[in-house]
Amino acid sequence: MATSNTPNEGALEKTMSASSASSSNSSSKTVAENGPHYVDLESQSGPSAYKARGRGASISSAATQKDIYQDLSTDDANLRRQETLQELRSVYSRRTENEGELDAPDDASEFKDIDPELITWDGPDDPANPRNFPTQKKWTITLIVSLYTFVSPFASSIAAPAAQAYAKEFGITNTTIASMTVSVFLIGFAFGPLFFAPLSEIFGRVKVMQVSIFLFLIFNIACAVAQTTGQMIAFRLLAGLAGSSPLALGAGILSDVWAPVDLARAMAFFALGPLVGPVCAPIIAGFIVQHISWRWVFWVLSIVTGVTAVAGAIIFKDETYAIVILNRKAAAARKATGNENLHTVFEVSRDIKTSFKIALTRPFLMLALNPVLLSLGLFMAFTYGFLYLMFVTFPTLFQGEYGETVGIAGLNYLAPGIGFLLGLATFTPALQKTYLKLTAANGGVAKPEFRLPTLFVGAILISGGLFWYGWSAEKRLHWIMPLIGTSIFSMGLISVFSSVQTYLIDMSPRYAASAISAATLFRSLFGFAFPLFGRQMYDKLGYGWGNSLMGFIALPLGLLFPLMIFRYGEGWRMAAEKRIERVEAGQRASAAAKEAKKAQQQAEKS
Repeated sequence: MATSNTPNEGALEKTMSASSASSSNSSSKTVAENGPHYVDLESQSGPSAYKARGRGASISSAATQKDIYQDLSTDDANLRRQETLQELRSVYSRRTENEGELDAPDDASEFKDIDPELITWDGPDDPANPRNFPTQKKWTITLIVSLYTFVSPFASSIAAPAAQAYAKEFGITNTTIASMTVSVFLIGFAFGPLFFAPLSEIFGRVKVMQVSIFLFLIFNIACAVAQTTGQMIAFRLLAGLAGSSPLALGAGILSDVWAPVDLARAMAFFALGPLVGPVCAPIIAGFIVQHISWRWVFWVLSIVTGVTAVAGAIIFKDETYAIVILNRKAAAARKATGNENLHTVFEVSRDIKTSFKIALTRPFLMLALNPVLLSLGLFMAFTYGFLYLMFVTFPTLFQGEYGETVGIAGLNYLAPGIGFLLGLATFTPALQKTYLKLTAANGGVAKPEFRLPTLFVGAILISGGLFWYGWSAEKRLHWIMPLIGTSIFSMGLISVFSSVQTYLIDMSPRYAASAISAATLFRSLFGFAFPLFGRQMYDKLGYGWGNSLMGFIALPLGLLFPLMIFRYGEGWRMAAEKRIERVEAGQRASAAAKEAKKAQQQAEKS
């Protein structure tokens, strides 16, 4: 059998073995001792061959219509096919009702006994299955996705040191407007994933990622040549929309290629990008603004983006979304065999228009109906919002209160970066060890909730770091003291991102992109809003009580929510999934009813 997406000639001559009920009467010959068995169609002849092999015959994905139905007339074959499709839809509907939608890389191969024209993987070791990619290839994909995910957040904060310079050139006197030119980027981060996630489920992850990164490059160049405040805000918003694609799809790509047990290490690299990117950018931007010009901040960003886009286009070529791969395989098989009725279960169980509408609204639906996603998303959003509040207020604190130059003030962003690296080195192995230990204690049965225990330590570090940073700045202690506080905070932040994002993927692997999109929407809105009120908060409360207020909020969010989810989260998320599936099933049923009514009306007219 062919092992690539395009069937070969050998695959055209083979079919998978008949069901055990008819195998004793079959003259098939086995060509493989392990895995699927095959039958030689040439050894079977006569109009009753299909019936003799049994209706449960499981055949090659590249079989022609004659291979399947032998000498049955076209009308008889179509009738048999209609019965088969009706039964397939029925059992698939019952399966999804009881167990939920198929999770990638599931291919519905258990239904091949029902439908001989069903396209699935070529066995459990099919190299086209992303889970079977070589380890080196998986890590290459992981590193490219992590690079994409670094560049986008890199752009989000790179404007912070330049804001005062272009505010002076554009005549911006309102501090809120000046902050908005930086944080409006995150509005794009919030809403871009709502479109990119469903688009990726139709056109594939790779195409959407590659197109979006080149759009991201164009809008960054536009920021470099902006002449007015309005242009800067508009181009920053559009850059945020285009740049949100890696954040929306990255976690889904990693869940496509990595099994849950191996996912934590890959997610650590992915989680590092949104955190280290905003740290590195202001360090570079500070010296560029001081010695060259604020416009070169965006030119450097464009160069980095261009290099990343080209590297991704060269290296990241293989699609990873199982459903898109299988649907493409079905299209190739139809072309190769001339059998237009070959299909995947996903092609016959849903229509694209309705699926796109459902995928577009799913992140909102998940936030509204899934308390687990809502609570964890709220904690992650809060911590992310404060991260951007720090980035925007660092220039005011260290240039204004500590008298540092623009370039030297940019070096202070190294402190959160050191915290992120310490968090990565500490929490990545801790997360994996805890997950494996709890899984072993549970009889080898893994649960998404086993990703959460490290959150408790992270919550304490986040709150402690906020208190340390705030009161050190309030009392004007040596500049190293507030930076130590930001490092402690950032170390805890790694725990939040690694645990929560891995949990969301484990919770719903097939809809990982939608779950991450929902969380990204939440946290990006906080990242946009916090810098807008941050300076006013510090003016009224000071750095000490302002950060203490944030710490008092972070502590219960980081301890209470994860504790409740660890104990009761399994029941909550399963109930939420059923509610979401009922809503989406109703949407599909309504769409199907409309289509049936429309078809009936057209039939009556004709």
